[in-house]
Amino acid sequence: MAHSFVALIDESGDDGLGRFRVPGQQGGSSNWLTISACVVRQSREFEMVAWRDEILNLMPRKSRRSIHFARLNHGQKLMAAQRLATKPIRAVSIVANKQVVLPGIYNEKNQFYFYMTRYLIERISWLCRDMRPHVPEGDGRVKIVFSRRGGMSYPDFREYLLRLKRSADEEIKIHWPVIDIDAIDAKDHSTSASLQLADTIASSFASAFEPDTYGNCEPRYAEALKRIVYERHGNYLSYGLKLVPRIEDMQLTNDQRRCIDMFR
Repeated sequence: MAHSFVALIDESGDDGLGRFRVPGQQGGSSNWLTISACVVRQSREFEMVAWRDEILNLMPRKSRRSIHFARLNHGQKLMAAQRLATKPIRAVSIVANKQVVLPGIYNEKNQFYFYMTRYLIERISWLCRDMRPHVPEGDGRVKIVFSRRGGMSYPDFREYLLRLKRSADEEIKIHWPVIDIDAIDAKDHSTSASLQLADTIASSFASAFEPDTYGNCEPRYAEALKRIVYERHGNYLSYGLKLVPRIEDMQLTNDQRRCIDMFR
């Protein structure tokens, strides 16, 4: 039987944990890592091409038939977020402040990325569990598709999830019946309209926390997406937007706090 849901996953930033980028200077790793999912009924997955094209058609001078959020100007970014927020999808984002991660914890390749993605998979599983009564088609499970990233082994990630599933750790709160580990896949961003929409979500929330060249953050794209962010009983920050580590342990700018306050 077919899946009930599809979750498209992309990220903004990198998982480097040293030599962080300084506004006004060249080089360095990002200060934040944002990993986001765009979750949709599988029966509507093919509509995502039309949703992507609807956004592109409002940029008539754009020659390439794909969206790469980082290459858009401010007006185009805001429009893309606004249009995406009108679609029948849900967004989930994990936003990690790498500067406050204790050194020596994540020493293995992809370890930090895997751990942050675990939080995302948890919330995808809760969302699909919550939505199942409203989505009778399919078998209740979600197919997970990543935007392919260099140096990432997806068989290793599947094995990582299997280890979590076998674990007795009560801190692992994934609702396993909805997660199809064997079906986890990766595709190229340039060939997938649905992953380009996931990039819009990830980059919108990254813009709210990662300082630009001038040290400024832009929370308006994330604000535009609020309508589709996963929440339960008005609680966004435990569900559709999780910050790592605790907000109380971070030193945030006014722009960053303003974004968090929008989701309280």
